[in-house]
Amino acid sequence: MPLDLSDTLVVGISATALFDLKESDALFQETSKSDPDNAIEIYRNYMMETEEIPLNHGTGFPLVNALLNLNQYQKENEPPLVEVVIMSKNSPDTGIRILKSIRHHKVAITRSAFTAGESVVDYLEAFDVDLFLTTSITDAQRVIDSRFCAAAVVKNPPEGISNMPDNQVRLAFDGDAVIFDDSSEIVYKTMGLSEFHKQEDDNHDIPLAEGPYATFLKKLSRLQDRLPMRIEYSPVRIALVTARNSPAELRVIKTLRHWGVYVDEAFFLGGVEKSKVLKAFKPHIFFDDQEIHLEPAAKSVPSGRVPYTSESVLNTPS
Repeated sequence: MPLDLSDTLVVGISATALFDLKESDALFQETSKSDPDNAIEIYRNYMMETEEIPLNHGTGFPLVNALLNLNQYQKENEPPLVEVVIMSKNSPDTGIRILKSIRHHKVAITRSAFTAGESVVDYLEAFDVDLFLTTSITDAQRVIDSRFCAAAVVKNPPEGISNMPDNQVRLAFDGDAVIFDDSSEIVYKTMGLSEFHKQEDDNHDIPLAEGPYATFLKKLSRLQDRLPMRIEYSPVRIALVTARNSPAELRVIKTLRHWGVYVDEAFFLGGVEKSKVLKAFKPHIFFDDQEIHLEPAAKSVPSGRVPYTSESVLNTPS
C-alpha cells in the first residue's frame, strides 16, 4: 500500500541547496563555454574523482537536519512527521558524491531523484512536495507560477551555518507576497503608505488572501498538532517578521487566527532593519520576497527569496 503523506511535511531540496557545490557548478559552467563537446565528460570525471570527499553544508542543510530530527516524535504505525527528498539534475552516476555526503553527515534522507539534466520541477507532485528549496531561479519561478507548492531560491550560506542548533526548528517568514498574497503590497507600492494603512485598518476583520506560503504554513500547523507537547512548548517555532506596523497589524493576526495557524512570535517593524531581529531569533531559514531585506539578512541567517508570479505587477519596474 502506498505511503500516505497527507499529514507529513515533505521538503524537496536541490543538491546545490543542501550542500556547497559551487566548485563543481563553476567547473561545469566554465567548460560548457570553453569546451562544450566535452563538458559533461569533464564534469563526470571530476565528480568521480572527488566522490570520497564529503561536501560542506549548504544553505538548506541546517533546516533539513532540524526538521528530520522531529521524526523522533513519530508514533508507531504512523507516517513520518517529515520527509526530505534530494532532487538533483545530476545523473545517478555523478550523484554518488551527494549520496555519500548524506551518509557522511548522517542525514536521514532516504528518497532521491536524479534527472541527468532534466528539470526536477516535473517530479515535485510525484513526491508530494510541500516546500521546494533550490538555487535555480528558473526552477523556483516555474514552481511559484504553477502554484503547486511553496518555493524559494536560497542565498549563499552565512558564516557559522554548521553550528546551528538542531533541537528546535525555527522558521521566519515575511508576510505580504509570502504568507499572504501580494494585493496589499501592490496597494502600498502603487498608492502609498497612507492608503495602505487605511485599507488594512478598514478591513482588519476581513482575512487576507493566501500567498505562496499559506498552504505550507498550514501544513506546519498540522505537523505541530502531531507533536506530543502543547503548542506553546513545541520544538517548531515560527516567527512572522514584517515591515508592517500599526494600524496594519491587526489584519495579519486575525487572518492567522482565521486559518487556525499558531505563530509564536510576530515582529511588526515599521521600517526597522529585519536582519537585527532575525539575528536575535536565529531561524534555520528566513523567507522574504524582497532583496532589500534578504541581502543583509543572508549574512547572518540562512535565507531564501520567494519569487513573485510572472504575471504580478510587482515584477514590473516602477
